[in-house]
Amino acid sequence: MAARRPGLSAGAWVRQAIDQALQKDRQGDPLDQLGAPTGDIEQMLAEIEAGRG
Repeated sequence: MAARRPGLSAGAWVRQAIDQALQKDRQGDPLDQLGAPTGDIEQMLAEIEAGRG
């Protein structure tokens, strides 16, 4: 088990794992994190206009 490495308590291992996961999340594209639609602006505008008809 990773937490049994010398000098690393279970609590320290958990904190380290959480820190690594948070850093990984922060490295992505901010728009991906929002879950917002992304794409070509002209296509998005055309879809918006088509929905108004």
